[in-house]
Amino acid sequence: MNTNFKLIALVLAITFLSCNQKNTLKEYKYADKGTKISCGGESQQLYNEALFAFEDDITNFYKRNGKVDLPRAYSQFIGSVLSGRAKFSEIITPHTVEVFKILKEENDLWDGENPKSRLNYKSDFFKCIANHIEYDKFKTTMNSLLITNSMSPKLFSMPLTSNYRRLTTDKYLAAYVAFDLFYAKLFDVDLSKVNENDILEGNTSTKENNGKMTPILDEHAGHNHS
Repeated sequence: MNTNFKLIALVLAITFLSCNQKNTLKEYKYADKGTKISCGGESQQLYNEALFAFEDDITNFYKRNGKVDLPRAYSQFIGSVLSGRAKFSEIITPHTVEVFKILKEENDLWDGENPKSRLNYKSDFFKCIANHIEYDKFKTTMNSLLITNSMSPKLFSMPLTSNYRRLTTDKYLAAYVAFDLFYAKLFDVDLSKVNENDILEGNTSTKENNGKMTPILDEHAGHNHS
């Protein structure tokens, strides 16, 4: 009887641990960039990785003549999202897909009942982002929208189209763009075709450049991401 009880207890313990074990990202490509956003508790490293992966993807997608320009990439990306023309499945790369798969399991991060965005504006992570935005104008605007329950991607992001350069230095503001205008949108995007076959030999990939599909060199291949 005692042996059976111990066996049942062991099975239950293993089952409990299996159900509560979170999937973790296998590779943190941008760990050497450090921590730019101190939000998320135990998930802080994951959220920073998500930000860096997003920025890397848009800079590569919106390259011009092989030149990486993060401010320009932010400008074009935000404009394409607000106009409904963003090609998320072409922007995102395999590593970022893996990041998103782990992010999806962060239940507190998302709100499936919000018709304006999948991002949970009431989460501790979002509140942290809102409280740490460096530019007072956007910080005040975001908190006012949250208080009045009026927060939405379009309403908040419209002023960013003319203030996009601040996103290169204010990483909390940049995190907002990454999570609300990119990752939250991916729930409705078919990412099944984004795989390693999209990376061609010689570390090149095919991305959209000024409306034309042209091969671009991945300047990060074989280099440190610092």
